[in-house]
Amino acid sequence: MLDIKGSFYIIDALLAVFLLLIVFLVVNTAITMPTYDYSYESRDIRIAQDVMESLSGKIDFTDQTFIGKISTILKDEDNSKESIKEVSKMSRDKLNSYNLKNYKLCENNVLDGKILASRGNFKKAADVDVATRNYGDYSYTLSVWEN
Repeated sequence: MLDIKGSFYIIDALLAVFLLLIVFLVVNTAITMPTYDYSYESRDIRIAQDVMESLSGKIDFTDQTFIGKISTILKDEDNSKESIKEVSKMSRDKLNSYNLKNYKLCENNVLDGKILASRGNFKKAADVDVATRNYGDYSYTLSVWEN
């Protein structure tokens, strides 16, 4: 009889350890599962950074960046009204090609906050994503938002 009781205690202990292991694995899996809400939000807040990165990035070393191109136009023409109009048109066309709903591109340093291109009502903006890049003396800020 004592041998049978000992066998039951060993089986009972092994079952308890096995159940604890299963509970530990379930809790560990639940804790480390990614939350989809966080991933969704982080995707939205990087739009301005991504667009600004593509505007200031080179494909290879012979290409001129878009930011470099508009800075050169402004600098070569001494920030004249014509150069600002030309850069504004180029900027609108480029930003519209990215299918942005609402955006505002400003030059902050030389032109003292002049808006080069915009779309949408910035006063009604919620959750504004901002990215800034510098080229020479020029500093450009791109704001992207949802209404």
